[in-house]
Amino acid sequence: MVLLELFLSFMKIGFFSFGGLTMIPVINDEVLVHGWMTADEVMDIVAVAEMTPGSLGINCATFVGLRTAGVMGAFSATLGVMAPSLTLCMAAAHFIMKLKDSGTMENAMNGVRPVSMGMLLAVAVTLSQTTFWAEGAAMKLSDVHWNLVVIAAVCGVLMFRLKLTIPKTILLAAVLGLLIG
Repeated sequence: MVLLELFLSFMKIGFFSFGGLTMIPVINDEVLVHGWMTADEVMDIVAVAEMTPGSLGINCATFVGLRTAGVMGAFSATLGVMAPSLTLCMAAAHFIMKLKDSGTMENAMNGVRPVSMGMLLAVAVTLSQTTFWAEGAAMKLSDVHWNLVVIAAVCGVLMFRLKLTIPKTILLAAVLGLLIG
């Protein structure tokens, strides 16, 4: 019975929250209502989930499920929180595959691809502004943090040339930050 409760509770969390930090109050309410943990334990779980790689919702579901009902509880809660997005993705994939030879679908995808690239470019520009310029600066060349530009350039070039993995690139950036940051 507890496995079904874990699944349904975390499926509700998956449906009615938008991911990330918006999940915390919903997770807190669900876990407290069912009496699976205390408020302090929930906050400990959230803190650990934030520090570990992966989605906050999946990490919290796994930890709560494990604490409540062992490995099967972790599996049940994790499957529950993933069920809404997994279902929507599978439905979208079904329709995309069904319509892949459609001229309308091809035209739609021709519109989506450049917009996706534009969105990535907008994120890169925004992150560059907050990373490379002093806070509140007028974005003049004299306000650029050149040491950070060098770190980004070196890491980018080495990542592509040497095919560095992301953890190795992060480690390289940290070492460069210690040396010239």
